[in-house]
Amino acid sequence: MKLRENVKFIAPEKSQFFPTLKKRVDAYFKENNLSRHANRAMVLKTAILLATYILPFAFLLIFQPSFLAGMPLWVIMGLGISGIGMSIMHDANHGAYSGRALINKWVGYSIYLAGAGVLNWKLQHNVLHHTYTNIDPLDEDIRDRGIVKLSPHARPTRLHRFQWMYAFLVYGILTLYWVLLKDFFQLVSFTRNGVNKQTRRQNAWMLLDLILVKSIYLAVFLIVPVVVFSFPFHEILIGFLLMHFTSGLVLTVIFQMAHTVEGTTHPSVDETGIIPKDWAIHQLETTVNFSSGNKWLSWYVGGLNFQIEHHLFPKICHVHYPQIAPIVKQTAEEFGLVYQEHPTFWIALQSHVSALKRFGKIPDLNEALG
Repeated sequence: MKLRENVKFIAPEKSQFFPTLKKRVDAYFKENNLSRHANRAMVLKTAILLATYILPFAFLLIFQPSFLAGMPLWVIMGLGISGIGMSIMHDANHGAYSGRALINKWVGYSIYLAGAGVLNWKLQHNVLHHTYTNIDPLDEDIRDRGIVKLSPHARPTRLHRFQWMYAFLVYGILTLYWVLLKDFFQLVSFTRNGVNKQTRRQNAWMLLDLILVKSIYLAVFLIVPVVVFSFPFHEILIGFLLMHFTSGLVLTVIFQMAHTVEGTTHPSVDETGIIPKDWAIHQLETTVNFSSGNKWLSWYVGGLNFQIEHHLFPKICHVHYPQIAPIVKQTAEEFGLVYQEHPTFWIALQSHVSALKRFGKIPDLNEALG
């Protein structure tokens, strides 16, 4: 069922919130003679994060430290690939890294460093998540997969009562699942439901591209160290799994703390497909910022703690979010809208755990309407 094509945001009364906000944000960049895209600080960050991922692996291969001494390097690599995903790849594939499409395209290919495909990510994130935030089953980021329940609209099982305890273990396997299976499943599902609008020939080439990228990725990490550098396979495998557990945990927690927390809404869609809400207001109601005053965290997570600004202006590079956030907050308050934010990372994490507990024991959907 291609429900997505029938879903529309139609507010009973048109709000001037977003037109007003857009004018103010446009004025900020014009008055300060600033580009909306990457600046020198962003280019420097790109180099640092790429080095954080690549240099530890080179060190492992060249100097071959002991098994235990090498484990922290795999953790650093996991943090590196998470940073690349949140700061570099994310901006580029939104068209926010540069004003030039070709630069965004090539920088966006940094997703290959995680062994993942570009198009599926864009369809899941740019199209489904950004358009239908927190709307199950359209938002792939919260869609029920049976293990972890991220929406109040999915039926809980006895297992879900404990999801607040085991969810973080599941989060840790998600990037490995992405490398091995997710892209192939999504190629099939997105083609069937019409999200992927490519021709059969284009999808055939996409399948070959995915197989090639993943084969090279797995060969670089699991075969080259063993065959060329004579590492014991079990040591490389353990390190590889540790790297992915680190990256999966970091990426998933950061993304979930912006939407799957207390205070956000999870609207349902009836047979009419009409959501009686202005899209920009919907973004405010389904999104929460966190730890915006922590400059180090903001630097590492690519401004994803300024998730409200990102959802409203996804084509603006994240380095500008701290400056436009006060504009967004002030405008929201002028229009009587709630600008949700958690002051610290830990408060946001506790809110996520609380949401997991609540979703795991909701008896019916009447409590879930947002």
